[in-house]
Amino acid sequence: MNTSSITALPGIELKSPGAGLITLDPVRTALLRGLDELLTGLAARLAAPEVVGPPLLSAEGLARLDFFRNFPHLGVSAGKFGPDTLDGLASGGSPQDLPLDPTGHLLPSATCYGLLLSLEGQDVGEDGLRLSAVGRCFRNETHYDGLRRLWGFHMREVIYLGTKDGASEHQERGGEFIQEVAERLGLVLTRAAADDPFYDNGGSRARLMALDPVKFEYSAPDGTAIASVNRHRNFFGERLGIGAGSHGPAYSSCVAFGMERWVHAMILAHSSAEQALERLRAAAS
Repeated sequence: MNTSSITALPGIELKSPGAGLITLDPVRTALLRGLDELLTGLAARLAAPEVVGPPLLSAEGLARLDFFRNFPHLGVSAGKFGPDTLDGLASGGSPQDLPLDPTGHLLPSATCYGLLLSLEGQDVGEDGLRLSAVGRCFRNETHYDGLRRLWGFHMREVIYLGTKDGASEHQERGGEFIQEVAERLGLVLTRAAADDPFYDNGGSRARLMALDPVKFEYSAPDGTAIASVNRHRNFFGERLGIGAGSHGPAYSSCVAFGMERWVHAMILAHSSAEQALERLRAAAS
């Protein structure tokens, strides 16, 4: 990675266009791109081919995955201007004053949803399937905080579908990789069990989760969770009819990296974006 010619914009400040919206300067952009390149090492290690997920997700599909039951507050709906509003727009009317027609789709809140929905009704076979993708994700948060909490952000994921043991192994190897990369980058991360987003917070599922945690988060010293390893049991396999050969509905797990949060953690650890980029260059060499 050549960082010698990457500098901040002289005398220019890239202002935020709104709450939760940030334009990254050249140094932070190089840091984000370089971190993603380094983190794709997990996909290479696990032989997970790179794919590109869909930019929109159907509301109907998300409903079948209990998205609205668990996260009604996070969804960002995609609307469009209908034929009745076009004349108003063309005559200079304010878009904010004109109604939007629903499209039946939402912007992704996590990269894995689009990949999983794309595999509906298929069988990944006895050996299972791994995929890797980075996507722009969107969440309607109650508040926003720099690079720690954004309206739109990049999420790199490596997912696995297959057997129960394979899903556990994927989660374990993902956690080992996170700690390995963090050490190379000079990051001190704390690992802690967290609520799994694919299970409701009450009843037998919650009790089962307490006995067998299915999600672990890795956080920077200021509490920012920058990565997670998630095991979904056979939830998606059952809901989407994804098989794993003779093993029945596929079990799944994923490793997720919040890219802007990794940038934040690097700057926090190394005092400036420039010094963080130098540390990344050394770790990647």
